[in-house]
Amino acid sequence: MRDAVAIVTGGGTGIGAAVVRRLAAKGVRCVVNYSSSRDAAEALATEVGNGSIAVQADIVQDAACRALVAAAKEAFGRVDFVVNNAGRTKFAAHEDLDALEAEDFIDIYRLNTVAAFQMIRAAAPLMRESDMGAVVNIASVAGVFGIGSSVAYAASKGALITMTKSLARVLAPAIRVNAVAPGYVGTGWFENRLGEEGFARLNARIAGATPMAMAAGPDDIAGPVEMLLDPATRAITGEVMLVDAGAHLDIGLSRRPGREG
Repeated sequence: MRDAVAIVTGGGTGIGAAVVRRLAAKGVRCVVNYSSSRDAAEALATEVGNGSIAVQADIVQDAACRALVAAAKEAFGRVDFVVNNAGRTKFAAHEDLDALEAEDFIDIYRLNTVAAFQMIRAAAPLMRESDMGAVVNIASVAGVFGIGSSVAYAASKGALITMTKSLARVLAPAIRVNAVAPGYVGTGWFENRLGEEGFARLNARIAGATPMAMAAGPDDIAGPVEMLLDPATRAITGEVMLVDAGAHLDIGLSRRPGREG
């Protein structure tokens, strides 16, 4: 993977930043995409080195996706990997059917699903020139089981999973397309909102409810992403890997939609 080039959307913070660090440690040159987290993205690109760069792009816009790929080509002359990590949600209890409007569905779907498609389409010509072209979409167990922060979020991630399989079929054999579906991930997003003590209590509660007795962190998701990009997994495409410390083994037994994931 050394000297390969990866575009990581939403790469400045959270899971995206962990992916950038993992890939850079393997010698991959990263394009750290950000929408608004400029300082974090630029600091990360400097931290990991390898000539990695930070590039602003609102990937909801197709033209921005194409500009992002063009920036990668100008800097490195190639694109081997795309990690579609950028996403958003709106918190709404699943049983409250009045908590979401059509605009909420559209807003979430545009970033979580359509933008991922646009990024793959924009990068596909360059990935076809690579001997290890690969995509990893960051989905969610919400899209598998219909749980999570809202019905709209679960629906968008379910669509992303279906799209992963569709594109794995049509882009083979030149480009592999897989997805990682995390459950709870203890990112700075939670800590910023709950505070240090609240965040620790949440992680302890999550750990107590998983077979692996752990609350996953960003690096626990970055590891599987790295694995699925690695040419050593060249026989794997169209796969959706659940990464939730085994929590899915209990889904349907003791949980209601919207409570976890």
